[in-house]
Amino acid sequence: MNPSEFIRAKRDGKRLDLNEIGAFISSYLSGDVADYQVTALLMAIYLNGMSDDEASALTRAYIDSGEVIEWSELGGIPVDKHSTGGVGDKVSLALAPLVAACGGFVPMLSGRGLGHTGGTLDKLESIPGFNTELSIEKLKKQVREVGCAMARQSGELAPADGRIYALRDVTATVESIPLISASIMSKKIAEGAKGLVIDLKSGSGAFMDTIDRARELANMLIAIGTAHGQKVVALVTDMSQPLGCAVGNALEAEEAILLLRGEKKFPRLEALTVRLAGEMLLLAGVVDTVEGGETLARKRLHDGTALEKFAKMVEAQSGDPRVADDLSLLPKAKLVRPIVIDSVGYIAKMDTRRIGMAAVNLGAGRLRAEDEIDQSAGFKFFAEIGDSVDVGDVIGEVHAKDEQSAETAVAEVLHSITLAETALDRPSLIIEKIT
Repeated sequence: MNPSEFIRAKRDGKRLDLNEIGAFISSYLSGDVADYQVTALLMAIYLNGMSDDEASALTRAYIDSGEVIEWSELGGIPVDKHSTGGVGDKVSLALAPLVAACGGFVPMLSGRGLGHTGGTLDKLESIPGFNTELSIEKLKKQVREVGCAMARQSGELAPADGRIYALRDVTATVESIPLISASIMSKKIAEGAKGLVIDLKSGSGAFMDTIDRARELANMLIAIGTAHGQKVVALVTDMSQPLGCAVGNALEAEEAILLLRGEKKFPRLEALTVRLAGEMLLLAGVVDTVEGGETLARKRLHDGTALEKFAKMVEAQSGDPRVADDLSLLPKAKLVRPIVIDSVGYIAKMDTRRIGMAAVNLGAGRLRAEDEIDQSAGFKFFAEIGDSVDVGDVIGEVHAKDEQSAETAVAEVLHSITLAETALDRPSLIIEKIT
């Protein structure tokens, strides 16, 4: 297999030989294909796409690059959830322990931030001591004993995807449907999950900014999952504004903990978390209907069981479980500055991608793979689409390390918001379900 000719074929819009896809990935791992060649292929795929068969072959190549976890001794059906990326999306932090508190088993492999979106691992690592590096044996033991674990890809599971994932983030190739699909499904299949719920974001803060693009991605994910014996359900959900109030790693961890405490401050975040839990519990065989799963999830969210499970998960992964009761243990920014609106009207639109990039520029995300995260940086929002605002209203906060970055971030947020003279309908949270 000639790497240059292989790249040329996709550059020219040709269908790749399915066997050569696996050979190219294997050569990359062995050092015979360089990062710059993989980057060229990624851009060619981004521009010309892949068929379902090609994407399935890429998924298989990722899976075959490592091990696959078996759960025969678990005593239940392992299930997982994946979000395609959003701004302020901290659902996973609450969802995994919530489903475990309901009797499910959740081996969740998560990633770092991609582009303008935050990463679950970065949010978890804002918790003092939290270790996201788990061996397969440690992961299996924790899921058996605690019910859930949240970890990064180890070198043992789909290592090819782990390396290519980092390249996508810094080469403007994140939004490719086949690359997204292969990355998601290789992790979920390798971790041994038999049921998977996809939270597929659509809107100004999503990689899939239109409903049609979201449906296209859902269909490819379902096709790949079905081919590998998984039950896959996709919910297309709104990302026309940040989810919840917080954007930024420690701020989002704090909000997830408050949700697990049963505090009713975040209705959209709670509604989505509960619905996803209902879908996962149905796939896990814990309940007979999604509605039954939602009822059980709400009960566990408000009786303290889910928070207790979260603390056990944190402790099992070397984190400080006191964070469940003491939010002061999370990193705090040096400066907190208000975001003050200077006009009158109703919030009609948010450029959520711009808000996400403003958070990245504050230090909450990465511009380069080697960049360090400022765990304390980010935003809090006190208003959403449909709310009325007046001159002088404080619609949010910037959490920053210095005055200059805070001032820039305030301006970016204000420029991201469009006002209207009359109130508009609030966007639906859950747009549709695809099976």
